[in-house]
Amino acid sequence: MKEVEDPERGRKVRVRYAPSPTGVPHIGNIRTALFNYLFAKKENGNFILRIEDTDRRRSTIEHVDKIKESLEVLGLNWDSEYLQSQRLAIYRQHLEILAKKRLTYQEEGAWRFKANTDKNQISWNDLVHGQVGFPAKIIEDFIIIKSDGFPTYHLASVVDDHEMKITHVMRGDEWISSTPKHLLLYQAFGWQPPSFAHLPPILGPSHKKLSKRDGAKSVLEYIDEGYLPQALINFLALLGWAPKGDQEIFALADLIHEFSVTRINKNSPIFNIEKLNWFNKKYLQKLSTEELVEKIKKFPGTTLKMSGNEKRLTNVISLVRDRLVTLADFDQVASIFFTKGKLEPPSKSKIQNAKKAILSVGTWDEQSITQRLNNWITVNKLDPADFKNTLRLAVFADNTPPIYQSLAVLTKEEVIVRINDAVKKAK
Repeated sequence: MKEVEDPERGRKVRVRYAPSPTGVPHIGNIRTALFNYLFAKKENGNFILRIEDTDRRRSTIEHVDKIKESLEVLGLNWDSEYLQSQRLAIYRQHLEILAKKRLTYQEEGAWRFKANTDKNQISWNDLVHGQVGFPAKIIEDFIIIKSDGFPTYHLASVVDDHEMKITHVMRGDEWISSTPKHLLLYQAFGWQPPSFAHLPPILGPSHKKLSKRDGAKSVLEYIDEGYLPQALINFLALLGWAPKGDQEIFALADLIHEFSVTRINKNSPIFNIEKLNWFNKKYLQKLSTEELVEKIKKFPGTTLKMSGNEKRLTNVISLVRDRLVTLADFDQVASIFFTKGKLEPPSKSKIQNAKKAILSVGTWDEQSITQRLNNWITVNKLDPADFKNTLRLAVFADNTPPIYQSLAVLTKEEVIVRINDAVKKAK
């Protein structure tokens, strides 16, 4: 495929995801990574991971690992990686360049950049918000090197974006107010700035900042709760970006093909957990039974004892799969096939009648069970719904998928044991 160049600069498109390792990135932060990734791959460009670990007090290796794990679990593979703490000499060299131009001064151990300019307004054409401008007079002299010798975000990001040939900076709206400072630094160095695209934040259902309670969790937490990576990617992509048509289900490759910065909405999207659940259920339904079996077996949240009985596990999953919203739901909806529920049994006479019906079944498979028990209902002139409910309560003591299919998952001996237990508890 021919490399696509940034038309304004004649350079190959290069974007960066630049998190600070001061915590585990929540989904809003990862959405920024996703948009950068989609744009880079759509344009046959490069997606760069830059760890901005200049906050020495709060940055940790553990958080760096979580950042990488969050990207890897979604399949957002980066082309190259940088660590800002290993680039201190580069920032120092650029401080000296500014100092020679008499654009810096030292104060209380820190270096400040002189923000004076002959412009009345500092403005740029934002790819999301359009023309954005700030009065130049509100930009005060700002720190570019802290007293500990580490750069601030302003200097490090500008220097790195230039050195790494970044063509497009796609980041959160919270950095809009910092962009004038960055443009002043670009001007001071004599560099052409990249294109900027500032992404509106994801809001909670109350239209306020997304809280932990509303869904501001990490991708890794959602994976631990049984959500599939494909569902998370699909859900996040549609938070603030819209495809051309009505299609909602997109694989990662489809998103890359469809993505366009021009279709990013300038208004904040609203997080909707019901929509995420809908996506996850759809992706679970797309899995083959064999694929779903493997995912449930590997899911750490599954506590049911299933070893040594692959056939039963497969049969159970086939029965309950349409009830699953997340992988974590399996324990709840499938537990009745491993241990009885807690609902009260029906009357003893009804249970004893149901036991006789079960004993009359010869070959123990779904077809034979269905034929024999339906015949039993007809011969004994029973209410079908009442008889099936009696079986359901006596054997499973809980709600079940279709009762005859559910009985076939267990052995005849297990069904008799459960019915005998129900007889003992019935009045």
